[in-house]
This record gives sequence, structure tokens and C-alpha cells, in this order.
Amino acid sequence: MKFDVYGVGNALVDKEFEVDESFFQDHGIEKGLMTLGTDEESLRLLGILTEKYGVKKQAGGGSAANTLYAVSQFGGKAFFSCKVASDDTGDFFLKELGDQNIQTNSQTQCDDGLTGRCLIMISPDAERTMYTYLGVSETISENELDLEAAKSSEYIYIEGYFVTSPSAKSAAIELKQFAEQNQIKTAMTFSDPAMVEYFLDGINDVLGEGVDLLFCNEQELKLWAGTEDFDAACEKMKSKAKQFAITRGAEGALLFDGSNYINIDAHTVKAVDTNGAGDMFAGAFLYALTQGKDFETAGKLASLASATVVANFGPRLEADQHGKVAAQILG
Repeated sequence: MKFDVYGVGNALVDKEFEVDESFFQDHGIEKGLMTLGTDEESLRLLGILTEKYGVKKQAGGGSAANTLYAVSQFGGKAFFSCKVASDDTGDFFLKELGDQNIQTNSQTQCDDGLTGRCLIMISPDAERTMYTYLGVSETISENELDLEAAKSSEYIYIEGYFVTSPSAKSAAIELKQFAEQNQIKTAMTFSDPAMVEYFLDGINDVLGEGVDLLFCNEQELKLWAGTEDFDAACEKMKSKAKQFAITRGAEGALLFDGSNYINIDAHTVKAVDTNGAGDMFAGAFLYALTQGKDFETAGKLASLASATVVANFGPRLEADQHGKVAAQILG
């Protein structure tokens, strides 16, 4: 295989801020979820956040992009299809991809419009709340897919955020169907509780008859299954995912390898920023699986990697941190 994982997702540049608990109520923002907004509202909020708190960190982001970053930095081979504009933000995003050895569909990037941005507000309890302006990512379509790259990959990977855009959702469905026709494994993440709560039909449209591997957290699982009963929700998930990984915060993770459930312990860390934890979990997990590791080993690597990322600001680890994490689990 030329690539371990081929992913498609929103190309966003993240700006992170440490905010007070009162900020969300003062500005009518739903804490803990991702809210989509306009360019004007995003810029207004950016001005307020910058003046009051100052930017803590800026980095390339987006759910699938973060996951593929982890795959590549652990040593895997990744391809990311996305859409950026010809602006400074887009240039920054593409340069980061190249610096991280992630190939992309550079020939079909957009010239007009604005590259997406995500304002990430970290509250004192380390929870992340996001306000996103998708920019040209909202118009990503089948045109941005590189099916030759997908065909040369072990897994294709789809982010749940795609269901907010009709053209992006259509592209995700086409990619998934292509993968199924070509015996390429399919993986998906729900990405955010808001996607399951407000775009459930779209999530189920992309799921279709099911996927080989699904990632979500406990809250997303229960919202999708329509029950507060965790065990019942897991049983329902078996109807749509041959294998899955459910992250449970301080309780670790529950994996289903197609035959058995596997509990993965959490790592006790002082959380400062939960942004990117799920993306990192998926990236480390996919890296381990594509290197021939079993489900339990993949879960242990993913658990340690996600615990490490929440102990730092930003959704990604520094390049050299990946090797240190891998050495603890993989030797």
C-alpha cells in the first residue's frame, strides 16, 4: 500500500484561547459543542477573544487533519483531501501539511473565498468549545477526492463534521462507496456531540450499511443510539460498525474487535486542553492497526497518546513526542 490512511475533511486553522467559565453565557455559546457560524460573526468573536484573552496557540486543525497528522508523525503514510483558498490562512495550512509529510490534493485547491478557521475556547475545566467558520471547506465536493490515492490506501477515513454541508456529505458517501467497491477498509468518526444531536440523519446517511471501524465518545454513542444505557448503545453500534472504539474520558476506552469487548485503562494526567483528544486517539489507533498491531495494543497506544495531548495546549503533539509515546507501548 502506498498510504496507510486516506482521509477527507475540513481544512481549518485553529486559534486557541483560555477563557473564563462565564464567557459562554455572556456570549450565547453552547459549551462543549462545535457551533457553525458566519465569517462576520467569527471575526467579531475573534476580536473579542483576542482583546480579552490573547491567542494561546495557532495551528493547522480540522478533525481528520489532526488524525492524519498523528498517523504521519508516528511513522505512517497519510493522504488528506481538503479545500483551502488562496489566502495566508490556506498557505499556512498547506505548508503545515507538507512539513508533516502528508500528501494532499494540491491540484484541486480553491482560488477564491476564505480558508476556514476554528476558534477554540478552553474553559478552566479543560473542556474545549469551538466556533467554526468553514469558509471554502463548506463547498468541498467530489472534485477534491483523489480516488487513486484512496485506492492505494489500507483505510479511508471520514470525519463526522462533513454532514453539515450537502456537497461534503455527498463526497463522503461517494468515497465510502468507492472504498467498499475496491475492498478498502472504511473508518469514520462522529467528531462531535453536536453532529449526532443536530445532524443525526446526515450521520446515518454516511454510515449507510455500516463501516469497518467507527470512533466516537460515550456521549456521542448514547446520542446516536437514543439511549442512556451504555451497554445497549454498544450493542446497537454492532449493527453499523464491524469494529469500534468508544472513548470514555477518565474511564478509558471500550473497544470491540469484531468478536470481543476490550477495556483500555485511562492514563491519569492533569488535563489542560481536551481539544484534539479524540482525533489523536483515532490517529494513534489507525497507525497501530496499519502496522499490524492487534486491537488491544492499538487501544493502549491511542489511550496514552490522547492522554498526552490533553496535558498540552493544542490538538497535536510536537513531532518528537510521538516517538516517546510509541516507545512506551510498542517498545
